[in-house]
Amino acid sequence: MGQEVAKKARITEGIEVLGGVDIRDSGDNFFPVYTDLNDIHEMPDVIIDFSVPEASFKILEFAKKNKIPAVIATTGFTDEELEKVREYGKEIPVFQSYNMSYTVNIMSKLVAELAKKLENYDIEIVETHHRRKIDSPSGTALLLANSINDALDGKMEYEYDRHSKREKRKDNEIGIHSIRGGTESGTHSVIFFGDDESLEVTHRATSRVVFADGALKAAKFLVHKDPGVYTMKDI
Repeated sequence: MGQEVAKKARITEGIEVLGGVDIRDSGDNFFPVYTDLNDIHEMPDVIIDFSVPEASFKILEFAKKNKIPAVIATTGFTDEELEKVREYGKEIPVFQSYNMSYTVNIMSKLVAELAKKLENYDIEIVETHHRRKIDSPSGTALLLANSINDALDGKMEYEYDRHSKREKRKDNEIGIHSIRGGTESGTHSVIFFGDDESLEVTHRATSRVVFADGALKAAKFLVHKDPGVYTMKDI
C-alpha cells in the first residue's frame, strides 16, 4: 500500500512525497526511505500510515512530537488499541478508518438501513483478501458489522467460529467469514437471509489504487484541521 500511495501521490496535484518509512530500504524509490524515525529530517504536512499496529504507534508518537496530522489506514487494531489511537486526537488531528474506499463507507450506510428494514433476517458477512493479509477478519468486515449493529441498537453478537459449535444459529447473530488467497485486493459481501429469499450487497476492489485515492483525500482533508479524531463520515 505504501507503494500504491506513493505512485498515486506522484500524479496528484498539490501533493509531494517527502519520504517513506519501512523496516528496510530497497533503494528503488524516488524519495528517501528511513528505517529509523530518528533519522527523518524532512517535516511533512501530513503522514499517511499503512502498516501494522506496532509500527502505527511509533508513527503516532513521531507525529505527536512534531505536531503533524496523521492518517491511520492500518487495520488489525484491538478495541483497546483503537482507544489508544483516538487518544492521540487530543494532541494532533488523526484520521482513522477501517477502509479508505469512499464507496465502502457508502456501503456501510446502505447495509445499516437495510438491517433496520429487514427485520428477522439472518445477516452474514463474507470477506476475501490476498494470501498475505495478516489480520482476520478484515477491518472492513468489522466496519460493516459495527454499522449494522449500531443501527440495531447494539443487540447483535459477532460469530467468527461457528465450525467449533454444534448448535442452531442465534437470531441476534452476525456471522463473519474470512477467505484468503491469491492477489485479491478485497471483496466484501453482506447477505440478508429471509425465508425463501436473500438479498446480497457486495463491494469489489479490483485494485489497491482505490485505497490510495481515499488516503490522499483524507490527507488533504486533515492537513489544516484542529486536533481531533476524524473518519470517512467527516469527508
